Amino acid sequence: MARLTPIDTAYFKGERAGDFAVIGSAVPRSDARAHVTGRTVFFEDMAPPEMTHVKIHRSTRHHALINRVDVSGALGVPGVLRVITHQDVPNNWYTVLRLIGVGPDDEPVLAEDRVLYRGEPIVAVVAETEDAAREGAARVTVDYTDLPAVFDVEEALADGAPIIKQAGANHFAYEGHHCRRIRFGDVERGFAEADRIIEGRYSSSPIEHAPTEPTGCIVVPQGDGRLRIHTNTQAAFFTLDNTALILGVPPTNLRVVGGTVGGGFGGKVDVIVEPLACIAAMLTGRPTKYVYSRAEEMQVSSPRAAERISIKDGVMDDGRIVARKITLYVDAGAYSRHSPYGTTKAAAHMPGPYTIPNVHVDAYCVYTNRTPSSAMRGFGVTIGDFALESHMDRIARELNMDPLRLRLKNAYRDGDMKAHRKIASGTALVEVIQSAADLVGHDLPPEYRAMSSTERPEG
Repeated sequence: MARLTPIDTAYFKGERAGDFAVIGSAVPRSDARAHVTGRTVFFEDMAPPEMTHVKIHRSTRHHALINRVDVSGALGVPGVLRVITHQDVPNNWYTVLRLIGVGPDDEPVLAEDRVLYRGEPIVAVVAETEDAAREGAARVTVDYTDLPAVFDVEEALADGAPIIKQAGANHFAYEGHHCRRIRFGDVERGFAEADRIIEGRYSSSPIEHAPTEPTGCIVVPQGDGRLRIHTNTQAAFFTLDNTALILGVPPTNLRVVGGTVGGGFGGKVDVIVEPLACIAAMLTGRPTKYVYSRAEEMQVSSPRAAERISIKDGVMDDGRIVARKITLYVDAGAYSRHSPYGTTKAAAHMPGPYTIPNVHVDAYCVYTNRTPSSAMRGFGVTIGDFALESHMDRIARELNMDPLRLRLKNAYRDGDMKAHRKIASGTALVEVIQSAADLVGHDLPPEYRAMSSTERPEG
């Protein structure tokens, strides 16, 4: 039996954070030695015998109907073993949100009668070598009828915009509403009572994760009929369950071997490569490798969603924010993936770490003909924080007020009711701001030094 370290012992004794040996110390990463000596094993270090390769023929259109797909050219390439179309996929829908009860499934594994973004997968080619698979994919031909495309979130919601979703609307519906809504207090009354109104508009572009290691996996059929999936997924059990749903098999038929991820940042949770690699392995009875090229990683892997945020604040001359109205647009791209969930997170995060008595939020999850967006490092919150804190600085400038004092005056405290009707606890924002001021030598008056996250000053 392994002996407990002092850190383990402190943990099990329930000692205070100050008694830990790690917090506040420079502790080497447990995997650092293997990384710097080149002994870390990645999925691509595997080389099972008779391994086949998968490459994808992707859409050259942003939005189009598919009239005909001709795979004869691919089948004529020496070394090509199989061509996989949507008809070969048992359940041809990605299911990344089904496990948390968000639907409907809206993205095909392989395109059926239409494509909604440039780079959407249409046909998978399985071959003896990577070069043969790539050549086979290049020789697939598709006859399209082009359709109008839309690339801007507000244009996608405007009257007369081309409808790209078969559901009939270019937005995700939340319990029958066109957006995720927060209503707290009376925002119009707050604006009427405010000394001034301060507005701002903020936006971001899609951001690609650009991991050192592209997304990929190797699937090895086992003698007992199971499939062993070596993958750089960030979420092994999520990958297991969703792959099983797509394949229409019990999860016990699959074994996911995760481990080292050569950079993920949220981008390797979408379960994109594993289902097709599994189907190729099942059809050929041989190990199969499917990994993005660098170009694919940059073009078709999910980026952080582009967002557009408008903020209107009612502010008193002493710095108190008495009303905040936010309209937020999240560009989901062509399909949902994690964006409906991320938009809910974004709405719940408003109005930031501040207690404001009147709040109105409309958060739209919008579909456009862009590459589908998904998770990336705090998605649903990160861009919102950029907008909120930029706006706090704008308020401070207009009031000619110290930006730290403005934040301390409005910071939420333990016990405050958040706009989405959850009680704040363990906030510590006041103390963080005070410590930050100390670190940079920023002067705070005694009354701001006396503030705490457990008590709200009167007035």
